Amino acid sequence: MEISAAGRLEVRITAADVGKRVSVRSLIEHGPPGERFTDTVGILTSWDDGVLRITRKNGESVRIPESSLVAGKAVPHAPARRRGPAASYEELARVAARAWRPVESERLGDWELRAAAGFTRRANSVLPLGDPGVPLDEALTAVRRWYADRRLPAYLQTATGAAGTQERLCAELERRGWVREVTAELWIGGLAPIADLTDLTDPAGPAGGSGVVLSREADEAWLGRYRRGGVSEVALRVLHGGPSVWFASAPGESAPAAIGRCVVDGRWAGFAAVEVDPARRRRGLATAVMAALARRALDEGASAAWLQVEEDNVEARALYDRMGFATHHTYHHYRAPGSPAPAGDGAP
Repeated sequence: MEISAAGRLEVRITAADVGKRVSVRSLIEHGPPGERFTDTVGILTSWDDGVLRITRKNGESVRIPESSLVAGKAVPHAPARRRGPAASYEELARVAARAWRPVESERLGDWELRAAAGFTRRANSVLPLGDPGVPLDEALTAVRRWYADRRLPAYLQTATGAAGTQERLCAELERRGWVREVTAELWIGGLAPIADLTDLTDPAGPAGGSGVVLSREADEAWLGRYRRGGVSEVALRVLHGGPSVWFASAPGESAPAAIGRCVVDGRWAGFAAVEVDPARRRRGLATAVMAALARRALDEGASAAWLQVEEDNVEARALYDRMGFATHHTYHHYRAPGSPAPAGDGAP
């Protein structure tokens, strides 16, 4: 908190600081006994009618009455993480988008409208990297019309928690009644440490069997293990799209014991669709699949890794933490008010 020369806490932010990262202390109106203050850090997304709105790193929006402010100041974005490569939000957003391409897209200024017959929200949402070229309400009307023409719900994919992310856009969407349905995180890490991992825990697994098999195409066996069963032609186009796509399978009895997908794009290797037979979990199969894919990505010149993981996937988060990954930013999917819920596979 900002402290004056006289030792008093001071509020050193105004409405002119909207859009900046701030740290504020405010009074708790109805808090537990003995707790008078609370601290909030995030992007100041609005200051209207005596109320501040601050969007935290995880996308949570906090409303603070101006009258309850005790101290406040603008603060720089968090320093670069000690683990993993340096990367901007925009770089990672574009890399992730190229790794999961829609079958149809259209530009609206700097926004990209994407559609793939409803297969996952990522391939059926707007990626708003910049200015749409028209006022926001006009842009949102155009978005809703574009998706309605395709009989799809209208989604925007936004991000929070890093320099250059879209806290202000999230606040504007919420103000207009858009509903946040899914929140996940994008994690990054070094690629070489993953490639060095081996599995020695399952004699019948990759280390003790015939090894992980890599292929340029997802065959029937791979698709049989993929958790989004009954894959359509559109889904196959999304799965096979990307700069350099690899599919991995760890042998099993009647179906692969584990699978994974990796897209190599310059210095980046993106991991997805890492699935393990429920009966064979906690035996190092996911590690073996990712290590095999990482070695191939290193051969193609990549040096950094990224992946996306949902907030409630506790086991996956623990695994990726052990591999050296760290959170870079959080991303969200907002659905337009009145827009129908996704039909079919609307997963992230």
